[in-house]
Amino acid sequence: MDLLSRRYAMQLICVVGAIGPARYGEIEDTFESVSSSTLSSRLDDLVDAGYLSREQYAEIPPRVEYDLTDAGEELCRRLQPLLEWAADRDV
Repeated sequence: MDLLSRRYAMQLICVVGAIGPARYGEIEDTFESVSSSTLSSRLDDLVDAGYLSREQYAEIPPRVEYDLTDAGEELCRRLQPLLEWAADRDV
């Protein structure tokens, strides 16, 4: 619960679930005013917790993709109704 209560954690799970696999730039484009450091930190937190996987490709320019793990997919399914409810009420 500590991780999920952190800013943007729940939204990131659902964004990656909607676009996945997603590159950092694609994820960043879905958030209006989040700083790069906050977004990077939260993505790292979710990878460390096992909700997201991070795949880095040896290319020029470097390419990194994030995708949901099985645990992340289950969490996304459970969070989606909550996020829809909050958006409807401008919470």
